[in-house]
Amino acid sequence: MSKVIYVVGHKNPDTDSICSAIAYANLKNLISDNEYLPKKAGHINDETAYVLNKFKVKAPSTLANVRLQVKDIDIHDITGVSPRVSIREAWQQMKQENVKALPVLEGEELVGIISTGDIARSYMDVYENSSLADAGTQYKTIAQTLDGEVLTGNPHGKFMAGKVAIGTSDTERIAEFVEKDDLVIVGNREDAQRCAVEEDVSCMVVCGNAQVSEEVRALAEEKCIVIIRTAFDSFNAVRLINQSIPVKQFMSKGPFVSFRMNEYVDDIKEVMASKKFRDFPILDKSGRFKGFISRRRFMNSRKKKVILVDHNEKSQAIEGIGEAEILEIIDHHRLASIETMNPVYFRNQPVGCTATIVSQMYDEHGIVPDQTTAGLLCAAIISDTLLFRSPTCTPVDELTAKRLAGLAGIDMAEMAKAMFKAGSALNDKSPEEIVTLDFKQFTVDKTTFGIGQCSSMSSEELADIRQKVEPIMEKVLEKKKLSLLYLMLTNIVEETSLVICAGKGAKELLIASFELAEDAEDVILKGVVSRKKQVTPAVIEALQQ
Repeated sequence: MSKVIYVVGHKNPDTDSICSAIAYANLKNLISDNEYLPKKAGHINDETAYVLNKFKVKAPSTLANVRLQVKDIDIHDITGVSPRVSIREAWQQMKQENVKALPVLEGEELVGIISTGDIARSYMDVYENSSLADAGTQYKTIAQTLDGEVLTGNPHGKFMAGKVAIGTSDTERIAEFVEKDDLVIVGNREDAQRCAVEEDVSCMVVCGNAQVSEEVRALAEEKCIVIIRTAFDSFNAVRLINQSIPVKQFMSKGPFVSFRMNEYVDDIKEVMASKKFRDFPILDKSGRFKGFISRRRFMNSRKKKVILVDHNEKSQAIEGIGEAEILEIIDHHRLASIETMNPVYFRNQPVGCTATIVSQMYDEHGIVPDQTTAGLLCAAIISDTLLFRSPTCTPVDELTAKRLAGLAGIDMAEMAKAMFKAGSALNDKSPEEIVTLDFKQFTVDKTTFGIGQCSSMSSEELADIRQKVEPIMEKVLEKKKLSLLYLMLTNIVEETSLVICAGKGAKELLIASFELAEDAEDVILKGVVSRKKQVTPAVIEALQQ
């Protein structure tokens, strides 16, 4: 089976992050034998939700983190046995499946584990000829173990009392040591068979496929005696009969060192290393048995495989990215802090949108995006370039978007208006949600700062947003453990951003970066609409200096 590879964007995903992940996963599925799944690393915003709904595309499911979990390891899915099956049947299944242990299940609940060691112990520890009765062994199980057939009596009954005796001597000796409720093993002598029945045994095993007369059968039926006929001779019948004892008699009953499917590998390493068990049972969240993990499978476990789109900054990446195997990075931002163990395919181009790069990759493989994919890619470019108003926009972005709009059959101006309106509808959002809705975090040396952005075509709406968020900026700063926090309120029509600042020296740093008047009451950046190309580089440069 192919290995699942996740295609995922950054935290606080925007339209480019989501649409590029969907489109690139689709391309990879068309050109590769592996299975590529688009994922999101956080809650999608209203603009993105509008785009997905417009093109009738289901939002990718959330990938909370990429830490390796038990469910990611090669779990040995093994067929369990009932606690009522015989030791012999369990042993045969072990040989057939080439395993050293079997789960003992009641339904899907793990009630025990039977191992080769337990079976060996069953032979070594059976000293008494009452062991078969002590285990409450069913007659049908005895018959199955002896490859025999039940001639009379209730096969579902249990041998509950008495001992196992061998009736191969003369009838006087048989009458002396065979007692009521015993199980007696006899041969083809009718006098021995009759004697055993007259002593009111509970079960008689007839060896060598010997005949049992109608008279003896009738007498056995009258006394509810079970007669089992087997092809084995007396020696082998005696040797095999204790193998009919049910596994519940010798299985390990726990408590077991087990793990859940959703547990993280790092969290169970020490437990696994401290135990000498060969196999560890795995349970799902409802406690149902799912299989075994051996030490070997655990050591050979592979990391989750991911492709990152629209970011290469560790602070923006999904949780646990350091434990994942990054295969590719497709991005249009500055080079940052993502580290990989092995060389990867890294495609970074100075364009306005990751979707532009993904569209180029479709062209390079000679694949024309379908109408839905073209629509998603076009919407991503419209979003990231603010319909070509952003300074990050390049002629390549604009040409690509126009071609995609033709394939998707959409009017870009109308699409942009509807998208931006959906994205700026923040009435149902809390002030904190507004600040972090479209938010990215960066680290320069020991300083961590965050920049959020709200874009709208309405000055009045931006003024309302400002009134809501200014009182809680310091709270968000502390909650996210940042040194500096900025929120860009971008007027798309006027191509201007009002920046709200929080943190010691945050406002002064921005004023100095853009050479504004030191006594400016508000930080108003004319001609500034791009967080990526205009504000973030300015803050980083100021911090470095």
